[in-house]
Amino acid sequence: MPIPDRTDPEMNELWEQFHSYINVNSAELRSWLMTRAAEDGTFRGAHQLMPEPGKSILTVLAKRKVDLTDLDMAIMRETVTQIEDLLAARPAVGGVLDDEWRHNLMDLGHDPVRAV
Repeated sequence: MPIPDRTDPEMNELWEQFHSYINVNSAELRSWLMTRAAEDGTFRGAHQLMPEPGKSILTVLAKRKVDLTDLDMAIMRETVTQIEDLLAARPAVGGVLDDEWRHNLMDLGHDPVRAV
């Protein structure tokens, strides 16, 4: 898989956007994803059983910018789009405390309560 051009301004902008939207650290996201797996009855303690896309997001978070692949870039792009779409669809009733909406964002590494 080809390595993206690290001098590309679009890549740098995506890196910044991705990391600005992900407002929990890797340990917090991992813990949340394991909780979600337990709720779904799929938890067996193994990393591979964590739900997607969170598992892929964790993989990207563990990388340095110089180690990103095209697949990582696609994951970052999709994550940013999903978070932006969810934030734009903030529930009128309940707002940031709407559990389903908040949990969908937290699955992506963004806690809207923390962003307030």
